[in-house]
Amino acid sequence: MLSQTYVAILAQGGPPMSEADTKKQMFTQVGMMVFIGIIFYVMLIRPQQKRAKEQAKLVSELKAGDKVTTTSGIVGVVVGIKDNSVTLRSGESKLEVTKAAIGEVAPGTPAS
Repeated sequence: MLSQTYVAILAQGGPPMSEADTKKQMFTQVGMMVFIGIIFYVMLIRPQQKRAKEQAKLVSELKAGDKVTTTSGIVGVVVGIKDNSVTLRSGESKLEVTKAAIGEVAPGTPAS
């Protein structure tokens, strides 16, 4: 009996909201969405853009003789640079990798 009363009360809903309460609730929801959007930008998008700029700067400053490490872990010395690729000498072999595969340039270039 008691549970049927609660169900009946919940089914009726609360008291009707005034127009001011409706607007206040809408602004609160919009404000929360804006806040979540700002947090999303600061935590995800901005750091990714920063890393992309750093990668572009690193690739643009490459020159023959630089010792580099690729994102897959290959260590080599830059032999030549083309539009979209870099030729590396690693041990006894020559490799051609894309510029996007260059992970870092070792300090103390040029390598011998």
